Amino acid sequence: MMNHRRFILHLNVADFAVAVERVVDLGLRDKPVIVAPLQAARAAVYDMSEEAYRDGVRKGMLLTRATRICRAARVLPPRFDLYRKAMASFVDEARGYSPVLEHGAEDGHLYLDITGTHRLFGTPPDVGWRLHRQIRCKLEIDPIWSLAGSKLVSKIGSRLVKPVGEYIVADGEEQRFLAPLPLHLLPGLSNGERQRLSQFNIVRIGELAALSRMQLEGVFGRRGETLFELSRGIDENAVRPEEERPPRVVREHIFSDDCADRTVLKGVVGALAAQLGMELRATRMQARRVGLQLDYTDGTTVSRQASVRKGVADDDSLLRLAMTALERSLTRRTRVRSCRLIGDRLHGRSPQLKLFTDPATGRKKEQLLTAMDRIRQRFGREAIRMGSQPVLH
Repeated sequence: MMNHRRFILHLNVADFAVAVERVVDLGLRDKPVIVAPLQAARAAVYDMSEEAYRDGVRKGMLLTRATRICRAARVLPPRFDLYRKAMASFVDEARGYSPVLEHGAEDGHLYLDITGTHRLFGTPPDVGWRLHRQIRCKLEIDPIWSLAGSKLVSKIGSRLVKPVGEYIVADGEEQRFLAPLPLHLLPGLSNGERQRLSQFNIVRIGELAALSRMQLEGVFGRRGETLFELSRGIDENAVRPEEERPPRVVREHIFSDDCADRTVLKGVVGALAAQLGMELRATRMQARRVGLQLDYTDGTTVSRQASVRKGVADDDSLLRLAMTALERSLTRRTRVRSCRLIGDRLHGRSPQLKLFTDPATGRKKEQLLTAMDRIRQRFGREAIRMGSQPVLH
């Protein structure tokens, strides 16, 4: 059996930011804790403890409302550098059991493919127990873990036992495990799709799995095939280590005060585009797509992209793509908490390709960009910038 079935371990440190803060300050344990920017005019909850959650506090909720709901809560400002360091330590502990590891940013989630490691570390459940004890002992955080044959089912298992516990889904038991669970536990199912299914009185995964491909495609079109597989626990997606993921360049800015001023947003996105260009040129790469992710104070995230056929790395082209993505993203009047600019679909820059159509103009602009990059490398990336671009810290 071990030669044919995959064994995917999903670990999740619930309320990761709070868990890290409690390691630093033991006095926070077993007390309601809210992590949120204290100086923002309309601060929103970044993370909260299970105690605060039980009182009704949710991520993205306005801090003023959260503190009214949970008056006993201790409010702490987010410390992202600390969370990144803790996440790196968490990943390092897990990596000792398999190099096939996939993780997010500082969110406390990771997948570990331990297929075929039984000769080294014992049975897959033993690996789960051992890694759990090791992390608790060394890092003083208590991860949830779930073991299954796919990323999809192992993630659902983790959701089921939150905030503490473990779950093992045996081979062949996936559909029986999923059938009684509510639809909101199924990853990849949008709110709109759940609402549409509720119109047919379908509220559990097993009820969704009872529908045929034809029935689902009749309602959801091409998405019907995906929903058919999700509801049955079918997921062939591999755990993808960092080095196997498509390369991309990411730059992010978190506003000290939530922002609704479009002029300020354009300036910040322009500054991020300049940083993106500098990084691309330093690595002799070009991007064919620029994506923008806006995180709003109410917890909503909007992502939009703009792309070109031929890759670019100059500031003007990247700025145009970034502004196009921004215009497509600004569909709401809610204030923005943070924005992230992503350059992907990367390829190496060929020495035979020109950034600009006119050779003389192209050489001058390329020389200008090179000179600007050198100044930024020597004196800091904010040493030279366009007048509309703010200083980003």
